[in-house]
Amino acid sequence: MSRSQLFNFMQDSYLDRTSRPVYALVFLLPLIIFYEIGTMIISPEAFTSLASGPEVRVVSFVWVQDLLEYLGFSSRATWIIVPLVVVVILLAMQMTSRARWYVRLKDFFPMIIECVLLAIPLIMLSLMVNRSISEDKSQYLSANLCNRSSVTVLAADAAPEALSDEAEVADPAVVGDKGLLVNIVTGIGAGIYEELVFRLILICLLMIFFQDLLHVSNGSSVLLSVVISAILFSAHHHFYFIDGRFAVAEFFSPGKFFFRFLAGIYFSFIFAVRGFGITAGTHAAYDIIAAFMNAFLFDGGAME
Repeated sequence: MSRSQLFNFMQDSYLDRTSRPVYALVFLLPLIIFYEIGTMIISPEAFTSLASGPEVRVVSFVWVQDLLEYLGFSSRATWIIVPLVVVVILLAMQMTSRARWYVRLKDFFPMIIECVLLAIPLIMLSLMVNRSISEDKSQYLSANLCNRSSVTVLAADAAPEALSDEAEVADPAVVGDKGLLVNIVTGIGAGIYEELVFRLILICLLMIFFQDLLHVSNGSSVLLSVVISAILFSAHHHFYFIDGRFAVAEFFSPGKFFFRFLAGIYFSFIFAVRGFGITAGTHAAYDIIAAFMNAFLFDGGAME
């Protein structure tokens, strides 16, 4: 699914240019590099063949790693190859779209502003959902820490419980004094790789399944694909398959599940209208904003 399937913006306008895959590639490349370096800082064990300590990894990133390992790549090589998967996919999309390749550097600051503005509705909705749920934070943390696999994995997104319905709280033994950095790094990773898995790949595969194989109408195929991807996106924050087994992530809450379902619908709409770059950027912007709000507004107001 590409932006051009729904809207034809004025040729060479800001909306037209920034919807191109090449813009997504250039826009997200610094975030991809930041995630790799950040993970190396917060979880150096992940890059060694003798990893004995817990690792902090984004689940959707691990899924791509596992697929590559199944194909025969070494565990260490996948840390380089997974980002290249994003690069190759976006380059392939750019080539098949036959869109122009040039980029204007002056467009990237407005893209950042756009992502922040698009994240604000999710921030507001998250605050409303958390206020209505009114869960006890200590009980929530206890539930999460008792339901971890042998590898500490952040199932998505940066922010801890106080604000974010997009986050799984990391084990304090892993996070230590790097809590804010961990949440920013994993939030950026989730923004890129969850959108890669649940929007760019899953929705496209579901569209092929419903429209091409089952011959469902285009409108129904879009609706089914978006709803299914949103359900799976929400569910994987609570239950996921990793390291060859199913694991329980965050304690299940209907309110949180519904929030993430709505977030999945919202991200799908942005993806269809504005393309992968703005969608991943919006997701990452939400996580970063939530991480800072939790660190400075909800958890004492200062980093340790």
